Amino acid sequence: MASSPCGGGNFDCGLEIQTRSVEQTLIPLVSQITTLINHKDKLKKTEKTLRAIQRVGQAVSVAVGRFVAVGEAIAVENEDLKDEMGLACFDARRAGTAIAQLTDVSGLEPCEGDGRSTVFSDRTGMVKAARMLLSSVTKVLVLADCIVIKQIISSRNKVLVTLEQLERVSTFQEFVQIFSQFGNEMVEFAHLTGDRQNDLKDEKKRARMAAARAVLEKCTMMLLTASKTCLRHPDCESARINKEAVFQRMRLALEQVIEIVTDTRSGGEAKALPVSIYAGIKDFKVKVEALRDSMYCVSCEAMAAQLEALVEKTEDFTDSAYTSHEQRETIIQLCQITRQETKQLINTWRHAQLLKAKEATDEMELSILKTCQSVSDLRRELHKVAVGRATELLKLHSDHLVLQALKASGGDGNLEAVADYAGTLTEHKEQLVETCRLLCHISGTEPLEITCIHAEETFRVIGPQIISAAQTLALHPTSKIAKENLDVFCEAWESQLCDMGILLKEINDVFEGRRGDKKTYLSLPRPGKHSANLKTVKAAKLDAEEQTTIAKLGLELCLLTSDVDSEVERWDEQDHEIVRLCQIVSSMAYSMYLFTRGEGLLKTTLDLFHQAEVLSDQGLQLCPILHSLSSQLLDEDRMLIISETEKLSTACQQLQVCAKTPVQGKSAIFQKVDSSIQNTKGILTVVVYLLPICNKLIRKCQSECSCQSSPQHWREKQLSTPVSEETLNGKGSNGFGVKSLEQHMANVTFLESK
Repeated sequence: MASSPCGGGNFDCGLEIQTRSVEQTLIPLVSQITTLINHKDKLKKTEKTLRAIQRVGQAVSVAVGRFVAVGEAIAVENEDLKDEMGLACFDARRAGTAIAQLTDVSGLEPCEGDGRSTVFSDRTGMVKAARMLLSSVTKVLVLADCIVIKQIISSRNKVLVTLEQLERVSTFQEFVQIFSQFGNEMVEFAHLTGDRQNDLKDEKKRARMAAARAVLEKCTMMLLTASKTCLRHPDCESARINKEAVFQRMRLALEQVIEIVTDTRSGGEAKALPVSIYAGIKDFKVKVEALRDSMYCVSCEAMAAQLEALVEKTEDFTDSAYTSHEQRETIIQLCQITRQETKQLINTWRHAQLLKAKEATDEMELSILKTCQSVSDLRRELHKVAVGRATELLKLHSDHLVLQALKASGGDGNLEAVADYAGTLTEHKEQLVETCRLLCHISGTEPLEITCIHAEETFRVIGPQIISAAQTLALHPTSKIAKENLDVFCEAWESQLCDMGILLKEINDVFEGRRGDKKTYLSLPRPGKHSANLKTVKAAKLDAEEQTTIAKLGLELCLLTSDVDSEVERWDEQDHEIVRLCQIVSSMAYSMYLFTRGEGLLKTTLDLFHQAEVLSDQGLQLCPILHSLSSQLLDEDRMLIISETEKLSTACQQLQVCAKTPVQGKSAIFQKVDSSIQNTKGILTVVVYLLPICNKLIRKCQSECSCQSSPQHWREKQLSTPVSEETLNGKGSNGFGVKSLEQHMANVTFLESK
């Protein structure tokens, strides 16, 4: 939405809107203004209608006044934006006043002829005032968004300064002091970037932000142990290499975050993603099928060249040492078939052009179908190869034998054995890197491609880091810090394997047309959880008896996830935010159910508790959406939604507390597993109850809106909640300069539906 805030070309403000919070704040305003303008179309209006329109115009003006008061307060707090913000606020106030005047019918008599200029006689003035209002309000919001960006940059700069101090420390005491400050700064940065990630409209940017935040999350612990190891063994070259790699990776991730929020690249123009085979096939098929409508939309030569470029990319599969002979032959054969079908299509296409045919001939239609089928068969085979390879590797590495051997060899001080196992790990790393590259080719969406690239880079970097950490331990086999450091890097490797399994599942979901492409949780690496307690929690596995007990509980969880899925399928709006979040919660709960069976990607209790914590976060994200829905309802329905939302919030908070509470001992861990699953059941029970109710109420609201003829009734539904005096005076809030735009709009949503 580069030029029109809400998709309407009539209201061009020339500002690019990057975030959903700004966009969603503008949409109700467009609805209000559109309603006022469209009432000109009715020639006869009752006095009741006239008075209702007047109330709408006055309410818009009052709401704009409240909004502007906040904008002016922001201008005072931010000197560099003071003039620009002040001008935008002035324009918004003037437009709001104009709308109030144009809808003022207080002096009108029942008959026309007094010459008074109102919305009914001055449509041009109303459109002009509406355009000015939208443009100025959008500018205020975008300027406020700039302040949020400044916050993130400022937070990054603080982290960088402390990072440099950490890199130069020479004593443990100094390190502990500075790392404590660093931890607090990283928590602040994680909150700011997490809010920004959720608010970004562009899915690719959200995926890139998630990847960068995942790096920072994992590198924070690595930085701690790598630095401690270097301080304990200052003359150890492998320890120094290990530490430097962590610091370098953190700096790159911090830079990537700033590139995303500022929409710039340090090296100049934005770097485009390499075109994947999936994207190439999709574009090729679109052009082939477009020949039905226009035989001159592309040249024959361009079509042939595009196919050859596509076939060339398949060499990533056929040239791989890990692709079997049979698979290689099948891919080559399918490429040849696609070439033949495309050649035949070009021949029939040229023949039709010679005949000056206006549309595709029957012969040409048959060639189009065959070409599309052959290229689809090629895509299916490439998907089968990539997914099959990834599945085999995940199964092969599930026992982590090489990591265990490196730990054992390092602990024994056996440098020769460490070198041998390092060679094996390097081979595994190369296999995983290449597999991620193949998955990127067939992933199906750009966010998933970004996640594949992130996984590829992670394996490429962590592999050598594990080896340097193992070498350090082998040189200092009695060092507890060196052992802890190796453990941390090995856990990062294991975590990335787990993330790769989640990624693989979603790639399959997208390929098979299931709901996976709508679940952002599975599209992205795990959200950053920068705990104040940076000590490693020991993971545990349940024994056979405990597994049996928990399995019975898991069946109830499975049934509830099925109920959620069934209710979700009944929604007409499959892209609704409520549906999206409920799908995410259901998917995570199903992973927990698989854990109770000893299956799936959650292998240890630590995995389960992490999943429970993330699930509770997603559940809590539902609550403000449900509150927003309740504000549009009448008393009885509103109280029902509010009551159930409170239940959901309580259940999510209980699960979060349970997941975060540290426990010791086998019995306590088992009890925590039981409580986590019970609390998850509680969340799903509320979700299952809410889904059909929300679906029904949203349909009802939409039906009422579509049939709306009374401006008075429209006003009751649409006009905003008032802004509190405390908010306007700055009490209880630090202004846009401290909180995120999304948080502030919760207090200043004069345009949100009531």
